[in-house]
Amino acid sequence: MAKVAINLSTGALQQEEVIVGIDLGTTNSLVAYIHPEDKNAIAINDQGRGTIVPSVVHFPKNGEAIVGTDAKEYLITDPANTIYSVKRLLGKSYGDLGEHKDYFGYKIIDDDSEGLVKIRVGDTFYSPIELSAEILKELRERAEHSLKTPVNRAVITVPAYFNDSQRQATRDAGKLAGLEVLRIVNEPTAAALAYGIGIDPTEEKTIAVYDLGGGTFDISILSIHQGIFEVLSTHGNTYLGGDDMDRAIINHWIQENQLLADTVNEDKHLSQELRLKAEEAKKALSSQQVYIGNISDKINCHLERHTFETMIAPIVAQTIESCRQAMTDANLQPEQIDAVIMVGGSTRVPLVYDTVSDFFGKPANNALNPDEVVALGAAIQADILAGNRKDILLLDVTPLTLGIETMGGLMDSIIPRNSKIPTKAGRQYTTSVDGQVNMKISVYQGERDLVKENRKLAEFDLKGIPAMPAGFPKVDVNFILNADGILKVEAVELRSGTRQEVEVKPQYGLTDEQVEQMLMDSITHAREDVSARMVIEARTTAEQLLYQVERFLEKNGEHLTEEEITLTRTNLQNLRDALPTNDKDTILRAVDTLEEQTSPFAERVMQISIKQAMAGKKIE
Repeated sequence: MAKVAINLSTGALQQEEVIVGIDLGTTNSLVAYIHPEDKNAIAINDQGRGTIVPSVVHFPKNGEAIVGTDAKEYLITDPANTIYSVKRLLGKSYGDLGEHKDYFGYKIIDDDSEGLVKIRVGDTFYSPIELSAEILKELRERAEHSLKTPVNRAVITVPAYFNDSQRQATRDAGKLAGLEVLRIVNEPTAAALAYGIGIDPTEEKTIAVYDLGGGTFDISILSIHQGIFEVLSTHGNTYLGGDDMDRAIINHWIQENQLLADTVNEDKHLSQELRLKAEEAKKALSSQQVYIGNISDKINCHLERHTFETMIAPIVAQTIESCRQAMTDANLQPEQIDAVIMVGGSTRVPLVYDTVSDFFGKPANNALNPDEVVALGAAIQADILAGNRKDILLLDVTPLTLGIETMGGLMDSIIPRNSKIPTKAGRQYTTSVDGQVNMKISVYQGERDLVKENRKLAEFDLKGIPAMPAGFPKVDVNFILNADGILKVEAVELRSGTRQEVEVKPQYGLTDEQVEQMLMDSITHAREDVSARMVIEARTTAEQLLYQVERFLEKNGEHLTEEEITLTRTNLQNLRDALPTNDKDTILRAVDTLEEQTSPFAERVMQISIKQAMAGKKIE
């Protein structure tokens, strides 16, 4: 195993190994690197297949997952086993999806409104992290094949509005793909770097980055001063993008051909055919006035550009309203913006470019390929982290991830490795047992998913939590890391104001070699770590469901039939029997079966309770 030297004060790698930049997108993903001779950022085009890798994963009945262009073909022929737009699910719970949950052509499991979503493919359950890792693995393999060298380190970009949970999920996906993620970089920052903005440390500019991709839109206002990028404001919509333009075209064709919307939605093959045909029409109308096509010689798919522009005008107007809000939040006027950068394939639509240029009062920058610009910027950031650009300011970073222990002995990351310091981050937690009045806060440092593999830094008890049912107390745990590397951890129960804190030195007692070894171990054991984490999470989900259903039977058994009670007890026992197997999919299949069988009961009991209340009876 090769030894890796790391400068702990900057996080820079002391070696010549290639570090790639990755744009992990909702619709498409790319990988780029800095050419060793001309020092230009280049998007990797492996074997002439193009630089773009569709963010689509197909799971055949037998064999390994298929990723990218080949997987995209299965969106029509096998939609239930073909996953797309997984970036929308990163760090999200089922409750977060709201009205958008029916958008996906595959099965998303509703196990708990607070639990992170899982995707069921056949008898196997996947998390968005595992699916994103498949895409990252494909990008890594393409880079290795093209560059003829191992690729183990990367910079990955995320939208500026991504929260801690979404950023951590992106890091975890990278680790599972065998990559050490040196930095998570905001997409607008990467786009600016690609245009050379912020490279010169004497440069001072205020820029707007308009990013309209396949599934998401955001506008970011950045201030660049002495090589430091500050996000002044960001606004957007995580469910607005080129997909919505496609949907507008589909709805137009449904009306034109007098199709029933319900029929199209139920026929996954037809709906996917329409979706791909609409995408084709949108692209064609960026360079021509009329698109002519059809499906099976029965469905007419003609479209003129002026009709298309009329349909998408409300979508473009929403993006401009976000621009206006971002400018208000930054307390700026359009004339104070020095440059406007266009990012995302959907900015190729002429109406989008013209409208944005009109709003800001200046032509937007679109000289670089809008699909590639973020990946190119990520490659430049990677080059900076490698220490190859001495004129760029590198702030001190924390060398290892800092976090706390959660249920099942898992490590919940609060401050990821390579975060700039000083910094502050936090998460909210709750109790797992009714009447719990104390909570043990155990602080760890390291990259492994299980705390037993990491280094314990401190432990303290938050006492005096009001006795309430499990899940009711709200405990904020905050990590404050100062410029000297001193970490202060504070826990506050919000209802009572109960507070406890402790100070630790996260780097105390660790040599550079130990840090290097911890990093290497995290990559080497990534697959088994994630497997262990998912078994623990599946067991936790199962145990909570067992508790809830058993209590429900005790309180509301009178409202169920004998057959329903018998079937519920059988499924409860099946779930109990699944727990000792320690097989994630076996446990989650039993959870899914019990959930599907019992979910109608709660609605029925609620209706009975409402009737009793209307009759003046007491509800327990």
